[in-house]
Amino acid sequence: MTIQVCGHSNPDTDSVAAALAYAVLSTAMGDDAVAVMQSTPDKLNPESTVVLGKFGLTAPAEITDAAGKKIALVDHSDIGQAPANIKDAEVVAIVDHHKLGDITTNNPILINCQPVGCTCTVLNEMFKMNNVAIPKDIAGAMLAAILSDTVNFKSPTCTAKDKAAVADLKVVSGVDDTDGLFMDMLKAKSAVAGVPAQDLLFRDYKDFDMNGKKVGVGQLELATLDQVADIRDDLLKAMQDTKADGRHTVLLMLTDVVKEGTDLLVVSDEPAEIEAAFGGKLEGVSFWVDGMMSRKKQTVPNLQKQFGC
Repeated sequence: MTIQVCGHSNPDTDSVAAALAYAVLSTAMGDDAVAVMQSTPDKLNPESTVVLGKFGLTAPAEITDAAGKKIALVDHSDIGQAPANIKDAEVVAIVDHHKLGDITTNNPILINCQPVGCTCTVLNEMFKMNNVAIPKDIAGAMLAAILSDTVNFKSPTCTAKDKAAVADLKVVSGVDDTDGLFMDMLKAKSAVAGVPAQDLLFRDYKDFDMNGKKVGVGQLELATLDQVADIRDDLLKAMQDTKADGRHTVLLMLTDVVKEGTDLLVVSDEPAEIEAAFGGKLEGVSFWVDGMMSRKKQTVPNLQKQFGC
């Protein structure tokens, strides 16, 4: 049976690039593997679309149901971020850079989860360990994913391994100007004009179980907060609508990449808990958190601690 390599819901560039890369690696090692994603190609986020186009790659096919399939998970290990009916699938591998989630298996599987800034950093190491050459186009996508996830090395999640992987992948991909590549991605990622607020909220969004309370966290990386000044009310309405669908809290990180901080929009049953989690004070529906760049390392851990996870 073909192994379907799948990233998390609302796939970002790391999720898509990691699926493509692990499918290539698995195939080279003798398995029949193909990359898939939890989105239709026409709904892929703007940054990932730019990256795939730049390196001449085709977006993975959509997966809507995992039941009865062999699945390798990349860039996540949470049931809530996996394709539907993942409990009825045979999960054969997990490659990730987040905390371990709640996926369980009946048999031993390959797991490679490391505290680095990007899943593609882990995969770069796996290609090396298995003496498999990375195709030039795949190397380009992996490089872009690392730059994106580490915010061009500005994120606190960035490690020496991420920087070393970028150095490796620059050579293989033929990309010399990584700063230019990052800026092209940022322009695409931060483009908001004409995009529905609900789509912006879900451009980079994940749900988490916080001790029985469903908490959603979205993130928009921006060159300046002025980009969303005229649509804040629309974003807030989208958050309220999303919260009404059975969530305790919905947060939207408006991350200013230049100022290196986040204006945190909050819709919650217990706003005081969110204030306490980050040591802030709401001014209306938001507050500024200096230095907050990473959902994985700065936002989610603080929430878990506050909610007693």
